Amino acid sequence: MSATAPAPTRTINVRLPAKLYQQLEDLARATERTKSYVTLEALSSYLATQGWQVQDIEAGLTEAEQGEFASDAEVAAVFARHGA
Repeated sequence: MSATAPAPTRTINVRLPAKLYQQLEDLARATERTKSYVTLEALSSYLATQGWQVQDIEAGLTEAEQGEFASDAEVAAVFARHGA
Protein backbone atom coordinates (compact mmCIF):
# COMPACT_ATOMS: atom_id res chain seq x y z
CA MET A 1 0.00 0.00 0.00
CA SER A 2 1.50 3.34 -1.04
CA ALA A 3 0.96 6.61 0.77
CA THR A 4 -0.76 9.43 -1.07
CA ALA A 5 1.60 12.22 -2.02
CA PRO A 6 0.84 15.50 -0.25
CA ALA A 7 -0.78 18.20 -2.35
CA PRO A 8 1.69 20.78 -3.66
CA THR A 9 1.76 24.01 -1.70
CA ARG A 10 2.84 27.59 -2.30
CA THR A 11 3.92 30.25 0.15
CA ILE A 12 2.58 33.80 0.40
CA ASN A 13 3.52 36.69 2.66
CA VAL A 14 0.74 38.82 4.08
CA ARG A 15 0.99 41.95 6.19
CA LEU A 16 -1.64 41.97 8.92
CA PRO A 17 -2.74 44.77 11.20
CA ALA A 18 -1.41 44.10 14.71
CA LYS A 19 -4.92 43.57 16.12
CA LEU A 20 -5.77 40.94 13.49
CA TYR A 21 -2.44 39.19 14.04
CA GLN A 22 -3.13 39.06 17.78
CA GLN A 23 -6.57 37.58 17.12
CA LEU A 24 -4.95 34.96 14.91
CA GLU A 25 -2.40 34.09 17.60
CA ASP A 26 -5.09 33.94 20.28
CA LEU A 27 -7.32 31.64 18.24
CA ALA A 28 -4.42 29.39 17.26
CA ARG A 29 -3.37 29.09 20.91
CA ALA A 30 -6.93 28.48 22.14
CA THR A 31 -7.57 25.76 19.56
CA GLU A 32 -4.06 24.29 19.85
CA ARG A 33 -3.53 24.78 16.12
CA THR A 34 -0.83 26.58 14.19
CA LYS A 35 -1.35 30.06 12.81
CA SER A 36 -0.91 28.54 9.36
CA TYR A 37 -3.72 26.06 10.00
CA VAL A 38 -6.12 28.74 11.26
CA THR A 39 -5.23 31.03 8.36
CA LEU A 40 -5.73 28.26 5.80
CA GLU A 41 -9.13 27.35 7.28
CA ALA A 42 -10.25 30.99 7.28
CA LEU A 43 -9.03 31.61 3.75
CA SER A 44 -10.62 28.41 2.45
CA SER A 45 -13.96 29.37 3.98
CA TYR A 46 -13.79 32.90 2.58
CA LEU A 47 -12.89 31.71 -0.92
CA ALA A 48 -15.70 29.14 -0.93
CA THR A 49 -18.23 31.80 0.05
CA GLN A 50 -16.96 34.42 -2.38
CA GLY A 51 -16.62 31.87 -5.19
CA TRP A 52 -20.26 30.86 -4.81
CA GLN A 53 -21.38 34.48 -4.93
CA VAL A 54 -19.29 35.24 -8.01
CA GLN A 55 -20.66 32.17 -9.82
CA ASP A 56 -24.23 33.19 -8.93
CA ILE A 57 -23.67 36.73 -10.20
CA GLU A 58 -22.08 35.48 -13.42
CA ALA A 59 -25.01 33.12 -13.99
CA GLY A 60 -27.44 36.01 -13.48
CA LEU A 61 -25.54 38.19 -15.92
CA THR A 62 -25.59 35.40 -18.51
CA GLU A 63 -29.35 35.04 -18.07
CA ALA A 64 -29.80 38.81 -18.42
CA GLU A 65 -27.68 38.89 -21.58
CA GLN A 66 -29.98 36.19 -23.00
CA GLY A 67 -33.03 38.29 -22.14
CA GLU A 68 -34.17 36.01 -19.30
CA PHE A 69 -35.75 38.35 -16.74
CA ALA A 70 -38.25 37.73 -13.98
CA SER A 71 -41.78 38.88 -14.66
CA ASP A 72 -43.35 41.65 -12.58
CA ALA A 73 -45.48 39.00 -10.83
CA GLU A 74 -42.39 36.93 -9.95
CA VAL A 75 -40.61 39.97 -8.53
CA ALA A 76 -43.70 40.95 -6.50
CA ALA A 77 -43.94 37.40 -5.12
CA VAL A 78 -40.32 37.48 -3.93
CA PHE A 79 -40.81 40.88 -2.28
CA ALA A 80 -44.00 39.66 -0.61
CA ARG A 81 -42.28 36.52 0.65
CA HIS A 82 -39.55 38.61 2.28
CA GLY A 83 -41.82 41.29 3.67
CA ALA A 84 -40.70 44.05 1.35
